[in-house]
Amino acid sequence: MIIHVVGSGETLSEIARRYNSSVSQIAAANELPDPNRLTVGQALVIPIPARQHIVRSGEALWQIAQRYGVSLDAIIRLNQLANPNMLEIGTVLIIPARVHTVQSGETLWQIAQRYGTTVQEIIKLNRIQNPNLIQVGTVLTIPFPKPVIDVNAYTINMGETGAREVREVGQHLTYASPFAYIMKADGSLEAINDTPIIQAAQERHVVPMICITNFSFRDPGTQLAHTILSNPELQERLLTNVVNIMNEKGYRVLNIDFENVRQTDREAYNQFLQRAVDRLHPLGLFVSTALAPKTSSEQKGLLYEAHDYEAHGRIVDFVVLMTYEWGYRLGPPQAISPLNQMRRVINYAVTVIPRNKILMGFQLYARDWMLPHVQGQEAETFDMQEAVRRALKYGASIQYDERAQSPFFRYTDEQGRRHEVWFEDARSAQAKFNLVKEFGLLGVSYWVLGYPFPQNWLLLEDNFIIRKM
Repeated sequence: MIIHVVGSGETLSEIARRYNSSVSQIAAANELPDPNRLTVGQALVIPIPARQHIVRSGEALWQIAQRYGVSLDAIIRLNQLANPNMLEIGTVLIIPARVHTVQSGETLWQIAQRYGTTVQEIIKLNRIQNPNLIQVGTVLTIPFPKPVIDVNAYTINMGETGAREVREVGQHLTYASPFAYIMKADGSLEAINDTPIIQAAQERHVVPMICITNFSFRDPGTQLAHTILSNPELQERLLTNVVNIMNEKGYRVLNIDFENVRQTDREAYNQFLQRAVDRLHPLGLFVSTALAPKTSSEQKGLLYEAHDYEAHGRIVDFVVLMTYEWGYRLGPPQAISPLNQMRRVINYAVTVIPRNKILMGFQLYARDWMLPHVQGQEAETFDMQEAVRRALKYGASIQYDERAQSPFFRYTDEQGRRHEVWFEDARSAQAKFNLVKEFGLLGVSYWVLGYPFPQNWLLLEDNFIIRKM
């Protein structure tokens, strides 16, 4: 797949012709509210078997062709390059997919092995009905190589609503985590209606992950965390209750999300994690944690000081970095998951946590702030599709912050009030996936299901093979 950014005056039919696609395919892939209306700066996923490559300093075309395993001539023809020896830095090249002509005696397994892909990926890309009947001479499109990653998604909607959300995207998930079981001061846990979600996860071969936390919208949980972390007996009672729920309901992984913890409780928190691992590992269960986005071990603040990255990386099976919420609903308008800030967090994290234990956080919602921003005024939160609808409704051109790698736009509503919207699109999603690849991370963790973002799931599948247990 490739990404096209709409220019002034462009129509969907023109874009479809340019890439040898169709209006219906592009409209369906992006779930466009109105295929006849596009706005300048709108990013579209073009569902063709190709990739985009940005030319870097010192790169030659033959090197790029070799990297992707395609012929030099194919790149030259597709990009209509007049002078292949003169590539400007920053030029975006479309890289065609590799093709293979089936020879006598070949099997799909042999072909997949040759190109470093899987039989399932070849079947899916070529829409093969019967894998055992591949005729000699058939030309197969070969998928680009993809790393295997884990993907988690939290859901805050319980019952059948949460179950439907998991079913809708379950093919893209390794884990699903209902948020959350809230701890009580006596070591018990507040019950939640998670049974339908667990059943939906199991139907989609997704591992249910129980999340326990100390905070709620009513209480930041600082005192509760101290009460539990300072009392070994309470910790044992809490873990016993966790194990009982996991065994009863079919959870396989525990996700511990202690937030707003005092710095003086930091070592007690580390000891609790070790206690949890010692209880769960012998039972064949796993332990993970959620970590505030730190950029150094010395970072100050209630959110950060008790989160010991090095200890978590050593003790638990994997961590979720909460690399979102810079664009806080009560704060000033800005990107919610800015890539430059995410990179700073990951740059630090990989120095003390094994890369294959890190899930990078990524939010699935957009926000609309009133201008000028007034301290404490709450932004409206909605999905990416609504963001595009608003840009169309108010005739706003979508801009792109290159530093944050995030799209945004401004508009004036019917009452004459000014707004600023930050959201995610195909470009920003791809930038985040590139970060996962660059650092060789375990994968991605989404906060939170319930906000439609079709481009994300298409690109996730195009970039990665999702591990299923």
